[in-house]
Parts: sequence; C-alpha cells; structure tokens
Amino acid sequence: QVQLVESGGGLVQAGGSLRLSCAASGRTFTRYAMGWFRQAPGKERECVAAIDWSGSFTDYADSVKGRFTISRENAKNTVYLQMSSLKPEDTAVYYCAVDRAEWGGTWRLTSPRRDVYWGQGTQVTVAS
Repeated sequence: QVQLVESGGGLVQAGGSLRLSCAASGRTFTRYAMGWFRQAPGKERECVAAIDWSGSFTDYADSVKGRFTISRENAKNTVYLQMSSLKPEDTAVYYCAVDRAEWGGTWRLTSPRRDVYWGQGTQVTVAS
C-alpha cells in the first residue's frame, strides 16, 4: 500500500519561505519520478515541480521558476519542495505525487495523462 504524507505547510507572510516534505512508504521510490502539485479554490490542480527518478532532472511551472526548488532524498524515501519569495497567489493546497511507472522522466508528472499516487495535501497560505 503506497502512502504519501506531506508536512510543512502553514501560514507565512508574503516574501517568506516554507519547506514542504513528503515521506513515501509502501515501496522503494528510488525508481520513480515524483512531484508537487497545488490546487487553489476554483482552479484546476497544477504541477508546480517535478523530479525524475534519478534526481538529475527537474521541471518547474513558469510561475514558480527561480523561487521553488524540488529535491529528493532517496535514502529517506522523501521529496522536498523549498519555497521562497512566496506570494499570495501561491496560496493553495499542495499535494505530493509519485509516478506509478518506474524509470520515468519529469514529463510523467507534467503530462495531463499522468498516472500517479497522491498524498492527502497540506495547506499553504501566504498573507499579503
């Protein structure tokens, strides 16, 4: 049973930083691409950052490039999202996701046809 547990969300002032963590269990995730998504009220869920199985390649939504950094620590089956220079428009529920297929690239997460496991989400609120 795959389980993803996010943590690190909260309330922060604009310009501040947060670090989200996602601890995965149920399998060894070193062979799977992983990513972070977010969903604001009334909006579709979007991929903000993805990292391939090796950790060598990353991809970011244009809205977060230069501000967010995704990384993974395979020894801990954990993926992180370091968020800096936060803006009120970053307010959303943030979800961790892991690809269901092995050896995938970041496109496996950014594609509309993604087939992933989801975490339960963590709220990030950026106050202006």
